[in-house]
Amino acid sequence: MSTTVAKGDTQDTPAAGPAAPRRPKAGRGRDSIWKALPWIAPCLVLIFGIVLFPAAYMIYNAFRSISSYGTDTGSAGLKNFTLVFADPALPRVLTNTVVWVAAVVIITVVLSLALAQFLNKPFPGRTLVRMAVIVPWAASVVMTTTVFVYGLDPFYGIINKFMVDLHLIDVPFGFTKSMPSAFIVAILTAVFVSLPFTSYTILAGLQGVPGEVLEAAKMDGASPARTYFSVILPQLRDSLAVAVLINIINVFNNLAILKLITGSLPGYDADTLITRMFKWIQVDQRLDVASAMSVVNFAIVLVIVAAYIKIVKPMKEVN
Repeated sequence: MSTTVAKGDTQDTPAAGPAAPRRPKAGRGRDSIWKALPWIAPCLVLIFGIVLFPAAYMIYNAFRSISSYGTDTGSAGLKNFTLVFADPALPRVLTNTVVWVAAVVIITVVLSLALAQFLNKPFPGRTLVRMAVIVPWAASVVMTTTVFVYGLDPFYGIINKFMVDLHLIDVPFGFTKSMPSAFIVAILTAVFVSLPFTSYTILAGLQGVPGEVLEAAKMDGASPARTYFSVILPQLRDSLAVAVLINIINVFNNLAILKLITGSLPGYDADTLITRMFKWIQVDQRLDVASAMSVVNFAIVLVIVAAYIKIVKPMKEVN
């Protein structure tokens, strides 16, 4: 005997699940790009004109033979790169570059950690002190370096006179006239210029440390030193990663400070890769070899950045 369900009778049916997300219509993404193009076009033109085109032209010149008058006389193959690696000054230049970058970055980060910790504390006049700290970063690097150069002049430099008056030195000394004192002055000047950005980057990280984490460490009886190294410093991982990476790139590519302080020294004893590249143009009048060295320098920077990201892993979350 069969049973039938009368028309209109209700039946148990499975409940409808959540509605499936709508798939974007084909072409909607392309339409969005075209609509956004008028807004991003100026940025794209700027990137092409300031970054991409000069880089491509530099790579092109690296494989050309260019006279001292700037005339392209044809293809040079790998000859320019051979001259770069056969340069007898290259070992000293590489050593100077490593010392220059490592010393400036390490000293800057260590001092910035202390300065940021000080600026993070409440004290009278903190706003004025914070504004004063940012002045070297806001001022021109050339102007700041020129102040150091003239201030250290052995004949009329106010810094030299000040050190003599304090009996730190017996007679005025030409700090920028010879190695290694000129190189040390360049390092200290670069640290002075780099401190504001690095300190403010770390200060931003300090202000992002949760207050309850510090309170918990205090309740657990952790000392200030233990709290800083075990709680605060790990929280500064992202800030430190950004600060160190940008400092490495900026210091490696810095020309103004070294050119003004050590540029007048004879030979290549005070040169880094950047200043040696500049001398290929200024002294040797070899634009093609300088372009080849620019390509080499660019490759070195890429390797350093890739290795830093691989080792440090700045995007890794802090537990």
